[in-house]
Amino acid sequence: MESLPARTSTRLDSFVDRYAARTSGMTASEIRALFAVASRPEVVSLAGGMPNISGLPLDVVGHAIGDLVAEHGTVALQYGSGQGVPFLREQITDVMRLEGIEAHPDDVVVTVGSQQAVDLVTRIFCDPGDVVICEAPSYVGALGVFRAYQADVVHAEMDAHGLVPEALEQAIAGCRRAGRRIKFLYTIPNFHNPAGVTLSAERRTRILEICRREGVLVLEDNPYGLLGFDGEPNRAMRADDPDNVIYLGSFSKTFAPGFRVGWALCPPAVREKMVLAQESATLCPPQFSQMAVSAYLANHDWQGQIKQFREMYRERRDATIQGLEDLMPEGCSWNVPDGGFYVWLTLPQGVDAKAMLPRAVTARVAYVPGTAFFADGFGSQSMRLSFCYPTPERIREGVRRLAGVVEAELELRTMFGATSAPRGVSSGYDNPSVDLS
Repeated sequence: MESLPARTSTRLDSFVDRYAARTSGMTASEIRALFAVASRPEVVSLAGGMPNISGLPLDVVGHAIGDLVAEHGTVALQYGSGQGVPFLREQITDVMRLEGIEAHPDDVVVTVGSQQAVDLVTRIFCDPGDVVICEAPSYVGALGVFRAYQADVVHAEMDAHGLVPEALEQAIAGCRRAGRRIKFLYTIPNFHNPAGVTLSAERRTRILEICRREGVLVLEDNPYGLLGFDGEPNRAMRADDPDNVIYLGSFSKTFAPGFRVGWALCPPAVREKMVLAQESATLCPPQFSQMAVSAYLANHDWQGQIKQFREMYRERRDATIQGLEDLMPEGCSWNVPDGGFYVWLTLPQGVDAKAMLPRAVTARVAYVPGTAFFADGFGSQSMRLSFCYPTPERIREGVRRLAGVVEAELELRTMFGATSAPRGVSSGYDNPSVDLS
């Protein structure tokens, strides 16, 4: 009798047992998973935070790039410095001066967007098991970086005025009692992504004092700082503590994300490590993109352009808030951001934003469920709405569709009885604060 051939297992990934342990933390974010659906023309996307660059003077940008290639192409298309183009670094210090920062160009490291800067800082500071303290909720892209480097995120509560200093102290004390090493606080003080709130001036001082006293570095991520709707830009935390704050900036929100130009302003010792990490990652940031951004800053009224962006985003913010006020059912609450791209919406008790998302997509509206912005599974009762890209008319239509989905969820709960509350509702930081409404 012939023996049967041995059964072989079929693997979707034949390399699964060869990857480094750190890859177990590399998972697609909920925002990335939404892109394929949200990009369909029939869907109103209140999900992705894509800047609206329709207001850019593309003829001016095009001519600047043409002149750059014609006059400096042999330099622009060549390898460059691992720290970045010197003249652009000088211009970046002028940009930061609007937020009270006085810095030397030598302390600026140009990166491939501020996302790479988060990666480089984490690479040079974090070993597996180290702690990064983050606001609750926090930027999904940064959480992905921390997870990829096997750092542990400890959340600290926010409210309508930003990170709560007492919550930060409690988080630090809890880590110290457990013998855990805290490497830095990651914070977005202005027009927070995703919560939309801004850290108050009084709290900035207290948080800097706490971090100095406890020996905790501050990583200040500030891509939206110049996009406030009223008044002058807020004073950067880096302006008041240059020795203990690494400041991250980006041209993605104030110019164009396609160039992928950001930067880190570091204390000198950290700067050297950042340049070495940059060189090992990319050899050098793209010279062409840097010189194109530099030409734009030198030859265009970039501050006037930012003012136009602010007015455009203010109009979209107003359309979002008005739509929510007019259409959302009772029990929903939200903040009113004074800048940036985002509104944080909290649903009535027991309604799960993540579970509801497929029904919202069926109704041709997309958002990001709040669970994407927590490292510990909380946030299911909340969602982030992005108002930066759609027109005001599309925003209102999207809110109308979303309100209909929420109303249907509430009707089902009334008809069949309340299900168990979504995970994390009692956490204390599932929602940044009831005061956000």
